[in-house]
Amino acid sequence: MKRRDFLKSSVALAVAAELGTGKAHAFVPAHNWAKYDFGSGPPVTDRLNQGPFSQYPPDAVIPTDEVVMTTTPSGEVVPNYGKGLITYITADMGTDEIKSDNIPLAIEDLVKFPLGQLLYVRPTWREVQPRPGRLEMPEYLKLVFDLAKKNNKRVGLRVQMSAPDYTHAAALPDFVLEKVPKVDLVMNPKESSAAAERYLRNPHARYQPRFDDPFFQQAFKELVGLLAAEFDGNSSIEFIDTFMYGFWGEGHTWPFSNNPFSDYQTAERTWINMLEVQLESFKKTPLLTNTQPDYSRVGNSELVDRTIRSNNWIRSDTIFIENEQIEALSNRPPWIGAVLEQPLPGKPPDMAAAQEGISPAENMIAHVIDVGANYWTLWNFHQINPKTLMAYYQASPKWFDQINRRIGYLVRPSFIWSYEDSGYPGLIIGFANDGIAGVPGVLRVTVESEDGKPLKTGCLDPGYPLPGKIRQAQFILPQGTKWKGLKLRAEIEVKGMRYPLRWACHQKLNDDGSLTLRPNLRPDV
Repeated sequence: MKRRDFLKSSVALAVAAELGTGKAHAFVPAHNWAKYDFGSGPPVTDRLNQGPFSQYPPDAVIPTDEVVMTTTPSGEVVPNYGKGLITYITADMGTDEIKSDNIPLAIEDLVKFPLGQLLYVRPTWREVQPRPGRLEMPEYLKLVFDLAKKNNKRVGLRVQMSAPDYTHAAALPDFVLEKVPKVDLVMNPKESSAAAERYLRNPHARYQPRFDDPFFQQAFKELVGLLAAEFDGNSSIEFIDTFMYGFWGEGHTWPFSNNPFSDYQTAERTWINMLEVQLESFKKTPLLTNTQPDYSRVGNSELVDRTIRSNNWIRSDTIFIENEQIEALSNRPPWIGAVLEQPLPGKPPDMAAAQEGISPAENMIAHVIDVGANYWTLWNFHQINPKTLMAYYQASPKWFDQINRRIGYLVRPSFIWSYEDSGYPGLIIGFANDGIAGVPGVLRVTVESEDGKPLKTGCLDPGYPLPGKIRQAQFILPQGTKWKGLKLRAEIEVKGMRYPLRWACHQKLNDDGSLTLRPNLRPDV
């Protein structure tokens, strides 16, 4: 596609008009997230009757019933969509962060690292779109996607517009940098750290573009459209991080004190528009927005609020962080997935650093579990190396195994009642969740005949069953149906997409993760 003068295009004029006249003032103050009204969650089709199921007059719903089967928690790692441990292939520094003389071989070793069920890459805009009109993935990304497919692992993706740890090149492509004004950042005199000095030494970290510039907006919209055409609904992709302001796209330019906007209203309005572009483009794949408090005053609170109201997900970039982020992660609506990016040190584990017998890595894991995350990251900060990752596992196998088994949701049909009413047999199933998070979407359950014919299908309410609680649902079956030998199959629905779910129970499952119903209680129980 030939480069066009953006200001002459009708699309550009429309974007410029929207940015110039759209309403801001959408700032959402800090608030408790528990019981906060984020809406009722994603729409539920085929909602199942979820009780109560009284057996006795005068309000009897089911006249007879008995528990005919139960399940117990699985002691194994149960991989499913919407949960798991994520092996970082690249992060803040691109392939420079991978400490190896053979980068392709190191990438292959990372992909095959046994603890990670998913992979993560964080390229810059320059790397994925050096020229207008089309994506041009670098060779290392092509290798990651190819190896992910071969090893049956999905990928999480972020594209950086600002990468303060890339020292060899700007994050933005030249065709954007040549057209868009840049504003120098001013160091906050109250901030002093090694990170601050690192950013001051890197010329690519000391400015931000005028994101509200019409050319930038048009180029951004094209990039998002190209990414969505490639990745929205792609079976290889688990989630996409939203573009946010500043460093790594996480919503800030700490430790600098200013931002490139003329005032807060312009900043907020610009980022609301940019989030809406992403929400409109990615209709199938979850988008994750960072919960970063608004240090740089650009509208983060409204972006997070809109992300949740659109049934997308959130993420945070460390566990030992502002209490606002802990509140958001721990008390988010149960249907909202959460990624917790908590890197391990880049050096091998040092048991001398343990406090009262708990190492720093073990302390991290315990607190990721505390906030109920769906995902946790396997990442040696700025020193990516599969051997170092393995050394941390070998130093604390109990803790890594524990989070691998418990991360996210772990759903099973705990109680199974059989009954008959007016000649129609039925099942009441009490679903349990042995994980640490709600279902990040909607659980769909189907009762099938032995030969796979669907007899009844329907959904629980968004996020259910909750951890540590039972959610019951009713399945009315065709007349003459015998419950023995029927199969229970589950899927998770997220943004209109359905992903097969494997029950997280000890009892034997079928190859597709479904459960065949059979009596497993003693007659005298």
